[in-house]
Amino acid sequence: MAEPLCKAAVKKCKRTYIFTFLLSSRVFIHPHELLAKVGQICIKQKQQLETGTEAEKAKLKSFAAKIIQLLKEWTETFPYDFQDEKSMKELKEIAHRITQCDEENGTVKKIISQMTQNLLMALSARSQYQEIREKFRQPVTDKGTILKTKPQSTQKDILSVCCDPLILAQQLTYIELERVSNIYPEDLMQIVSHMDSLDNHKCRSDVTKTYNLEAYDNWFNCLSMLVATEICRVVKKKQRTRMVEFFIDVARECFNIGNFNSMMAIISGMNLSPVARLKKTWSKVKTAKFDVLEHHMDPSSNFCNYRTALQGAAQRSQSANSSREKIVIPVFNLFIKDIYFLHKIHTNRLPNGQINFKKFWEISRQIHDFLTWKQVECPFEKDKKIQTYLLTAPIYSEEALFIASFESEGPENHMEKDSWKTLRTTLLNRA
Repeated sequence: MAEPLCKAAVKKCKRTYIFTFLLSSRVFIHPHELLAKVGQICIKQKQQLETGTEAEKAKLKSFAAKIIQLLKEWTETFPYDFQDEKSMKELKEIAHRITQCDEENGTVKKIISQMTQNLLMALSARSQYQEIREKFRQPVTDKGTILKTKPQSTQKDILSVCCDPLILAQQLTYIELERVSNIYPEDLMQIVSHMDSLDNHKCRSDVTKTYNLEAYDNWFNCLSMLVATEICRVVKKKQRTRMVEFFIDVARECFNIGNFNSMMAIISGMNLSPVARLKKTWSKVKTAKFDVLEHHMDPSSNFCNYRTALQGAAQRSQSANSSREKIVIPVFNLFIKDIYFLHKIHTNRLPNGQINFKKFWEISRQIHDFLTWKQVECPFEKDKKIQTYLLTAPIYSEEALFIASFESEGPENHMEKDSWKTLRTTLLNRA
């Protein structure tokens, strides 16, 4: 029993090492340059060992097995490194040389053939996603309209589409997992590469913020603004109170599921000034649940409470048998900041000039955890009606939110009165 466990542990350790190496190497060298160096090593090893003794030939076979493992991990984890013709050609040449190193072993040919087939499928799938993405990609614009009058009471709102907090939390989780599935390790590592290029005053087009990261960040902001819009545009205080309590319950269900990103977005939306200033509304809200949520997201001590909850969800995920218990969706902005600061406070190289592998091991560990969480299959069925509303419902600009807020509850102090006066003047000038 102990021997298989030891072998599994060693295999996992090797995979983790390869992942760390492939991930961190792109900070120092472009992937296609690294692949070319691997190709050169293969040529050199083959020339040195293929005409030698049986022992040297055995070494050559062992070397071939290690290169196969490297290529297999590389193509599976970072398929986009092979998207250009030059890299694909280099990969095929290396594969051909490796096959020659152990021609008697038919398994090698099968592994390489399957590896190439899987790579082509992965590239094709991502290419199709990119085509769809570019087709529907539009510049970020203000989806809200300035309110000149109060909205009609018959206007559709989230409660008319879904009045169950659990179901809405599940649909938010579905959207989160769908969005996060399109974020790849190289996207996250570009944050580090981009910082280095700026520090060295270099200009590299391949390290700009990727669309996948941008889209996920925009989703968080849109959800926050949608929550604020849904609350501010409600005319009657009783219904507005119900809307606030509804979103508190949704955030709570998100927390229970392990969807911390949506939970944080909802709390952020309710803490926006146009919503927070609605004192008459909040006085009617049962805030005990909201206080608990805010406690979990308290920024003091570097979000200590949130990190404890995240750790608990991660431990639950590791021992879980069902997909529902495996869900862990961290607050993405905090996750990115963690990588940023981890990179910023530690140097890339040690005083002796060697690469600070310990630093990159920790960065890759965090990214590997994220990749594990994003691969969880969503256990909830898609509700097209709810998701369409969440993704396409009108979202007010900050200006529109303040107008709606002031129309619901008038200004209470000189600062608010001045703001309201300025907004009304703006409206008249536009009219």
